[in-house]
Amino acid sequence: MQKIVNPATGMLITELPDSDEAAVDDAVYRAHIAWSDWLRVSPGDRARLLRRFAALVEEHKEELAGLETLNAGHPISSARWEAGNVADVLGYYAAAPERQVGKQIPVPGGVNMTFHESLGVVGVIVPWNFPMVIMTWGVAPALAAGNTVVVKPAEQTPLTALRLAGLALEAGIPEHVFQVIPGDGRTGALLAEHPAVRKIVFTGSVEVGKQVARTAAERVKRVTLELGGNNANIVFEDADIRQAAASAPYAVFDNAGQDCCARSRILVQEGAYEEFRERFTEALLGVKVGDPTRDDTEMGPLISAAHRERVRGYLEREADVVGECPTGEGFWMPPMAYFDVGQEDPLWTDEVFGPVATVTPFYDEDEAIALANATPYGLSGSIWTGSVGRALRMAREVEAGNLSVNSNSSVRYWTPFGGVKESGIGRELGPDALDSFSDVKNVFISSE
Repeated sequence: MQKIVNPATGMLITELPDSDEAAVDDAVYRAHIAWSDWLRVSPGDRARLLRRFAALVEEHKEELAGLETLNAGHPISSARWEAGNVADVLGYYAAAPERQVGKQIPVPGGVNMTFHESLGVVGVIVPWNFPMVIMTWGVAPALAAGNTVVVKPAEQTPLTALRLAGLALEAGIPEHVFQVIPGDGRTGALLAEHPAVRKIVFTGSVEVGKQVARTAAERVKRVTLELGGNNANIVFEDADIRQAAASAPYAVFDNAGQDCCARSRILVQEGAYEEFRERFTEALLGVKVGDPTRDDTEMGPLISAAHRERVRGYLEREADVVGECPTGEGFWMPPMAYFDVGQEDPLWTDEVFGPVATVTPFYDEDEAIALANATPYGLSGSIWTGSVGRALRMAREVEAGNLSVNSNSSVRYWTPFGGVKESGIGRELGPDALDSFSDVKNVFISSE
């Protein structure tokens, strides 16, 4: 049984049974049978059902946000944005079924056409840090392209996934087209291994992602992998230091640092280092950590006691700056920063996945690029500068799938999201994500 716990209090919410091999096989079998029914739904009707699904999510936004706050510890203001993002992503891909068109290619001796064909059953394995948002990034384009979906939510945070599956049925999406099977890592492995699953969308650790990739290779099935990051926030002397320093804590401590896009390695040009340090310290100490149900809370708890101990394992010396957080029940940890951390320190090399920032000086563009790229990851990052030319040079040199200039945001559902190096394979969101959920069939008709 899975014990579902409120991370802000440590109290048990509910218990759910794990999905064993028989349950996974049954879900995939039902999804495979439902695939033929979903294919017979016209593109216009598929679009209408997805729009209805999006509308129901919007209507239940407060309920979904409350569940995410209860189950994942997200501040309610953040959880409301996340529920809205779910509705937005569903609405965005609702336009796709009627616009996914093939081509007529001129060839001698006949007519040549291409068609986009759905893959079949898609497995979506979801992490615990942003459960309903990341789930929807896989589910929405998969459904829009005509696939059926089986979701394995993280064992810690299944509640919003289960509720969204219920809303999908309420919207009129046929039974078994979108299913949720709670379980632990073994359940996810069974889903990835299943021969009838044609693609796996996985977000999680590099280690597990590599195993998913090996399993997929053995079955010759497609994968989209988002495997984390250790992202740089690069601040040049000619930037607006006040703005860069004020925003930097929220680029790290959103969701208590449990964010693949967290810009936890802050690199500051030497001429601005002392000013940035002073302003950043002031901003960090102002981060409001506490009860995630309060509208003014900016950072909640870590997901579990075990994860808190993992993060604490990185903290061999006292932090230079430490904020405040609640004591007592719940899995709390304050925001903290370390200055002048060496490149061999695990705080620098690893994805800590907690409310911990490092701040390091650099001399010039070349050193900033070298420091930013000194990691096996390449997911996200920011560049703060007043020079358009420098922004373009840096954007081309920093190894990351998503970069922002004078901003710390990474995700826009209109644009592609994904990483390079060990941060993953493939892209989610944006118009191009749809193509990864279909095959192109080529048909030649002879005129002779």
